[in-house]
Amino acid sequence: MGIAVVLAISAFVLVRGFERRVEAAHPDVGPTVSVTIAAAELPRGTVLTEAMLSTTSIPQAYAPPGAIASPAAAAGRVLTADVAAGEALTASRLAAPRVGPVAALVPSGLRAIVVPTDLPAAAVQAGDRVELYATYGGGHPHAELVASGLEVLRVLSSSSPTAGIAGSAAGSRTDGVSLVVLVDPDSAERLAYARTFGAIEVAILGTDVPTG
Repeated sequence: MGIAVVLAISAFVLVRGFERRVEAAHPDVGPTVSVTIAAAELPRGTVLTEAMLSTTSIPQAYAPPGAIASPAAAAGRVLTADVAAGEALTASRLAAPRVGPVAALVPSGLRAIVVPTDLPAAAVQAGDRVELYATYGGGHPHAELVASGLEVLRVLSSSSPTAGIAGSAAGSRTDGVSLVVLVDPDSAERLAYARTFGAIEVAILGTDVPTG
């Protein structure tokens, strides 16, 4: 009888020790929460819809700060950074509610200006950098650099209703895409003058060209 009791106690100790090792390897992480994730890769500037998003449950302890709980809470908002497929969506990646897709990407102190061009649609994409040159005719024909190292925020097709926002004679060009570029206030003024009295040409910068 005594041997049976000793064996039973030994078995209990062994089993309990094994349970503790399992618990240590797989600790209790607490309750789970629902978070919104990207259903596919989404680039910066995307206006979100519920169809672009889905939800998953993860331990609350692992939820990123500011995680969005439901796709409906993010619908209509603009992404201010790229989001990978399956990545949790957070408030820090979203522009303020009711901010437009261009205004959401304009940093403080800069401006977004639409520049009609002769470029084909496949020649440039958002994130590229460009230089703008103005050519003037008249009695002293010449060309000059208006601005360099400008980031392209968006590429608008010639059929887009926003392609000719800035007006002017240069805005009548419809044989290429229009570029929405970021400029500082001084460059915006020079560009407005150049579009009024000259013609704008675009040079696309390579990735190895330093920008100001």
